[in-house]
Amino acid sequence: MGLISFLKDAGRKLFEKPTKTPTESETTSASASSKGGDDAAADAIMAHIRAQKLDATGLTVLFDGKTSTVTVYGVAPDQATREKIVLLAGNVEGVENVNDQMTVDRSGPEAQFYTVTSGDTLSKIAKKFYGDPGRYMKIFEENKPMLKDPDEIYPGQMLRIPPA
Repeated sequence: MGLISFLKDAGRKLFEKPTKTPTESETTSASASSKGGDDAAADAIMAHIRAQKLDATGLTVLFDGKTSTVTVYGVAPDQATREKIVLLAGNVEGVENVNDQMTVDRSGPEAQFYTVTSGDTLSKIAKKFYGDPGRYMKIFEENKPMLKDPDEIYPGQMLRIPPA
């Protein structure tokens, strides 16, 4: 899937974002300490993925704070799990990109991704993609365990829209 862009200021807060962009001299002198922050952020994202009971063989999560990019590696059992792992990593405050380097055991059709805007509901999104607002539960079910309630989506959140 490659590089996927997310809204950096939307999503679940799992770690502290840097309050300012470091200067070049600060970056050079603080490389070891910023690495620790990147490792802590990667660990928080990994714990978040595992808390949703999603896993992949050899799942590895890296975070680069300078570019606000998460990179995920591993072999997911199927396409849906791969996409959910990518979305869990990206729907985190402070993450701007996810570099998806995962593969799958069983390939399948890729879902579309959709970024929620103000005023959206799952019914409106279902009408847009399927022509039928009543199919909102398909979107909800395909975004579990990331969504706990069909009424709890927020602007900037990215969702999976499975093929009709």
